[in-house]
Amino acid sequence: MQVFWQLKWYFRQEWRRYGGAIGILVLVSLFELVPPKAIGWVVDGVVSGSMSTGVMLGWLLGLAAIWLIVYFLRIVWRCWLFGAAVKLGTVLRNRLYRHFSSHSPAFFERYKTGDLMARSTNDVNAVVMTAGEGVLTAADSLITGIAVLFVMTTFISWELTVLALLPMPLMAIAVYFLGRQLHSRFSLSQAAFSTLTDRTQESLNGVRMIRAFGLESRQQQDFSGVVDDVGDKNLAVAWVDAKFDPVIQIAIGMSFFLSVAGGAYLITEQRLTLGDLTAFVLYQGLMIWPMLAMAWLFNILERGSAAWNRLAHIFDEKPDIVSGDLPLDKTYQPLKVAIDTFVWPGQGLPALADVHFTLPSGSMLGIAGSIGSGKSTLLSLLLRQQELENGQIHYGDIEIKRAELSQWRSRFAVVSQSPFLFSRSIADNIALGKPNASMAEIRSAAQAACIDEDIRQFPDGYQTLVGEKGITLSGGQKQRIAIARALLLEAEILVLDDALSAVDGKTEHHILLNLRRQEKRTVIVIAHRLTALEQADMTLVFQQGRISEQGDHTSLLALDKWYAEMYRYQKLQQAVEGG
Repeated sequence: MQVFWQLKWYFRQEWRRYGGAIGILVLVSLFELVPPKAIGWVVDGVVSGSMSTGVMLGWLLGLAAIWLIVYFLRIVWRCWLFGAAVKLGTVLRNRLYRHFSSHSPAFFERYKTGDLMARSTNDVNAVVMTAGEGVLTAADSLITGIAVLFVMTTFISWELTVLALLPMPLMAIAVYFLGRQLHSRFSLSQAAFSTLTDRTQESLNGVRMIRAFGLESRQQQDFSGVVDDVGDKNLAVAWVDAKFDPVIQIAIGMSFFLSVAGGAYLITEQRLTLGDLTAFVLYQGLMIWPMLAMAWLFNILERGSAAWNRLAHIFDEKPDIVSGDLPLDKTYQPLKVAIDTFVWPGQGLPALADVHFTLPSGSMLGIAGSIGSGKSTLLSLLLRQQELENGQIHYGDIEIKRAELSQWRSRFAVVSQSPFLFSRSIADNIALGKPNASMAEIRSAAQAACIDEDIRQFPDGYQTLVGEKGITLSGGQKQRIAIARALLLEAEILVLDDALSAVDGKTEHHILLNLRRQEKRTVIVIAHRLTALEQADMTLVFQQGRISEQGDHTSLLALDKWYAEMYRYQKLQQAVEGG
C-alpha cells in the first residue's frame, strides 16, 4: 500500500473525482446487498407456498430495476476513476519532459536514452494502472467485502460466516509472499526492458555503420541475447503471476465447500432455512470478487511500486545547473569572460585556465585551436551547461549565474557541426524556433544561409520531407538548414560550432558576409578551417586550455605562430586538392 501513500499528492489534487467515484461505489455496494436477501425471501415463500405469482413477479421487476441502476452507476464511477488515472499519465509524462529539459548534458551521460524512454512509457503505464485499477480494486473489494460480511454475519449466521472465512488467512499469507517475489522480479524485467529499448535505439541509429562494416550477423546475435534476457525476466514475472489464480481458486472452493456443508448441517438442525442458505451462497458469490481482487491488488501494487521507485529515482536527480532570479531586461550587452580555472568533474588537470576576454555586442569572435584545446568547454560555460566555480562570466553588469537560466539561453542560437533535423518538411525544420513564421521569413533566412536555391530544386521545395535526422540531405545541406533555423530565431548571439565544415569555401564566404551585414547580432565562430575566421573582429587561439594567441586575422598571421602555420598549411592543402 506504500505506493498509494507516495501518490497522495495526486489523490489530493483529484479528490473530487476519486471521492465521487468511491461515493458512488458505496451506493452500488448497498444496492447489491438487496438481491441476495430478496431471492432468499422468494425461495422461502415458494417452498412454503405463501407467495403468489404476482408478488413474485413484483420482486423480480424490482430486482431488475436495481440491476439497471447499478449498471449505470458503475459506468459513471468508472469514467470518473479511470479518467483521473489517465490524467495522471499526462501529468507524469509532462513532468518527466520538464525534468529532462532542466538537466545538463552530464545527466544524459548517466542515463541512456533507451532507459529514459522505458521509464516514460512502461513505468508510467504501471503507475497509471495503480492509480486506476489499483484504487478500483482496493476500494471495491474493501467496501463490498465489509458490507457483505456485515450482512452475512448479522442477518443470516455468524457461525456460517466464520466457517466460510477459515481459508482466508492461508490465502493472505500466500499472496503476501507472492507479492514480494513479484516486486523484485518486475523491477528486473523493467530494467531489462530499458536495456532493450536502448539497444534498439542504438541499432537503428547506427544501421548505416553496421551495414558498412558488415556486422549484421554479429549485431543480430547480440540483439537476440538482449531479447532473450528480457523474455526470461518477463517469463519469471509470468510464473509468479500464474501462482496467484490457483491460490485464490483453491481458497474460494474451500470456502464454498465449508459454507454448503455447514449450511446443510444447520438446516437439519432447523437453525437455518433453505432461503437463508440460498441468500448466504449468493452473498458469498459477491465475496468472490473481493477475494480475487485482493490477489490482483497485490499484483498491481507491487508492479506500481517498482515502477514508481524507478520514476522517483529520476525525479530525485536535482539539476546540476540552478537558475538565477534576475530577469534580463537589457539586450545587446557586451560579454565579459574571466575564467581563472575550470576542471571537468572527475578530471585532475584544468580544461581551461586564465581565459579572459571581452566580446562587444555586434562583433564577431573567432575561436580556433587543436582538438581538445578547450573550445567546446568554453561554449558549455557560456551556455551554462556546466557551472563555473573559479571565475565569472558577465552579460553587461549581470553575472550569468544570477540571471534567469531560460532567459539567458534564449539569447543564444547554436548551430553544431552535426545538426539535428526532425522528420518534417524543410520549412517546418527552419521554423522550429518560430512556428508562426511566414513563408517569406523562412525563405529570407534560407537565402542568408545560402540554401534557398538548393531547396527550390527539390520537387516539393520547402515542403520536402527530410527523413529522420535529415537522412535524405547531404551534410552541407543539413548544416545550412540548421543555420537558417538559427537565423530565423533572431537571437542576440549566434554560435557556429564548426557548423561550416561541410560547405565549400565560396558558400562559407557568402554565409559569413551575410552574417556581418546584421550589425546588432554577435557571432561566435568555432572552426578548424581557418578561412572561416578571416572576417572575425577578434580570434582566440586555444592551446591546452589557455589562450596562446589573440587578435584579428592579419595580426595573427604577423605573429607567425600556430595560427599562421595552420593557415598556410590549409591553403596549401586547398591548392593541392584543387590542382
